[in-house]
Amino acid sequence: MKVPAKALRRIDHVWQHKGIVSTLLLPLSWLTRLAVFLKRTRYRQSASGGSHDESTQPVIVVGNIVTGGTGKTPVVIALANFLREKGWHPGIISRGYGVAVKGQPRVGHGDLDAAGFGDEPALIARATQAPLAIHPRRSLALRALIHANPDVDVIVSDDGLQHLALPRDIEIIVQDGRGQGNGRLLPAGPLREPVGRLAEVDYVVTNLTAGCEPPPQLKIRARQITMQLLPQRVVHLTSGRSATWHEWLAREATGTVAAVAAVGQPQRFFSMLRAGGLRLVETVALPDHHPYHESPFAALTATHILITPKDAVKCAHFADPRLWVVNVATQFSDEGWLEDLNAKLHTLTEKKKTGRITLSV
Repeated sequence: MKVPAKALRRIDHVWQHKGIVSTLLLPLSWLTRLAVFLKRTRYRQSASGGSHDESTQPVIVVGNIVTGGTGKTPVVIALANFLREKGWHPGIISRGYGVAVKGQPRVGHGDLDAAGFGDEPALIARATQAPLAIHPRRSLALRALIHANPDVDVIVSDDGLQHLALPRDIEIIVQDGRGQGNGRLLPAGPLREPVGRLAEVDYVVTNLTAGCEPPPQLKIRARQITMQLLPQRVVHLTSGRSATWHEWLAREATGTVAAVAAVGQPQRFFSMLRAGGLRLVETVALPDHHPYHESPFAALTATHILITPKDAVKCAHFADPRLWVVNVATQFSDEGWLEDLNAKLHTLTEKKKTGRITLSV
């Protein structure tokens, strides 16, 4: 069951404060804490018995500890493209949210069908041209990816932070301006794991909406970076013609403009467009991973309708000439973190070759 965007905003508001509603839910959050503890305990016991998976390729997990969209997908795309520029051959693994994968993992690359792989994996594959595999058990996806693409020398996992059976060498947490909210576990707060989990990761990337202040710096060893998504290029969905953001504003945005988004935080997309100099006459926030079986655009009267790349992989069949896809640039406050990660990968690769490293979580 999809939760309406308005209801999600109300839940987010509750989760930002330790108010009466959150406090009443605290006993249930204690059950969540117990479940997380037991899960990790069982995994450590099985791992100590030598039953856990390992990988000869470095594995980077990009995830979060809060529920809801924080902006992992742009980080995965930026990371995969950076690694390719540095001479690596990255591969991507993902759960494939919304897709029923039974039996063997699905492997592909390039222009993948969102119905068969999921909207986010389809977007990532298209934006990076990296081979990709999906399966709810990401360790199976990893094996299938390597088997089908033996040249892959580094793995990037889209989410999977809580998937303990997945080996990992580097962990990246992506959060947004909400930070850790009220610091409480589900359902009293937004956390999937206790906030202490942040002390174990390598990097924390905070995705900021235009004009928002970053949350306070965490007292942890991880390197902390902020990022912002900026509109870079606009592509006409039916014809494929494109223009830079500023060209599009000057040439195309002469009529009325609406925006539609079915992502974790639709308001972040709308705020980015407004900060980029656009006046929106209508905005439509749809639930994340909306299937687009029917067109939500028919009721809109705007001359142009802007959508996200994640939505675009499911909207081409509408053939609505008003649809434009806004591709974004990921701007980091500290570009040096990627070079630091690259250096870590080279060290890890050398250690794995000599057999001096054991993967763990």
